[in-house]
Amino acid sequence: MARKKKGRPISGWLVIDKPAGVTSTSVVGKVRWALDAQKAGHAGTLDPAATGVLAIALGEATKTVPFITDAMKGYRFMVRFGTATTTDDAEGGVLQTSAERPTDAGIEAALAAFRGLIQQVPPQFSAVKVDGERAYDIARAGEGMDLAARDLFVESLDLVERPDADTAILEMVCGKGGYVRSIARDLGQALGCLGHVAWLRREWSGPFYAADGLSLAQVEDLARTPELESNLLPLETGLVDLPELILAPDGAVRLRNGNPGRVLAGEARPGDQAWGSYEGRPVAVGLYMGGELHPSRVFNL
Repeated sequence: MARKKKGRPISGWLVIDKPAGVTSTSVVGKVRWALDAQKAGHAGTLDPAATGVLAIALGEATKTVPFITDAMKGYRFMVRFGTATTTDDAEGGVLQTSAERPTDAGIEAALAAFRGLIQQVPPQFSAVKVDGERAYDIARAGEGMDLAARDLFVESLDLVERPDADTAILEMVCGKGGYVRSIARDLGQALGCLGHVAWLRREWSGPFYAADGLSLAQVEDLARTPELESNLLPLETGLVDLPELILAPDGAVRLRNGNPGRVLAGEARPGDQAWGSYEGRPVAVGLYMGGELHPSRVFNL
């Protein structure tokens, strides 16, 4: 006999404005406890030192996490020039220093090479897997490694403020898999002065914004109350980048059983990934194929 899951089967999204000094995993645990939820996960890790939007998926919303992970994201961060660190941020040990400092014009000129589709090597301390191990575990053991470069689409990267000769504040919008720490490291190398991230804030991720998020203190204060649950966004918030299809009654039934279901209306084209709804509730995500939705994920709501 299957063991009954602990907690309540609630589904939706809770947006958190993560503070510095806590891990993304610990935030998920706090939210799950505060809502007494059976299941929770996050859509895109933030480093412990980073702040900003962390979208927590609950229950059936966890099935939509990949669509937020793939979404565009907006960052604001400070680069400190003159020092390269082991972690490419202020948390790491010093590897090398330089007395050189770039001009504003020099920074502006160098940023052009970091826009569009670029190749980026992840930091040594990252969650990238190397022969089945996390890179950060290998790095903590004192071993260096050659990490493969990865494609990254950078929609925009701009110098927005220059507080002093040692620092610059940048804003970036990029796609999946971007490491801001690598941008700071590589920019410092390109400018011949070295560099690392002094602080980092993720301002938005897909449809979720840090400005709309709850603090961890608010989550704790409202724990196990209807007021906290009232802050939940619907499951379909994680599907805003996909077209919605209106399902026929029999189509909804078939999809809930894992079979292709008939569609009545929608803006999707054959071959598009889309989500189907019936009577205003999401039923499934899948491929739209000639009047039917072929499910890849079915929501048990």
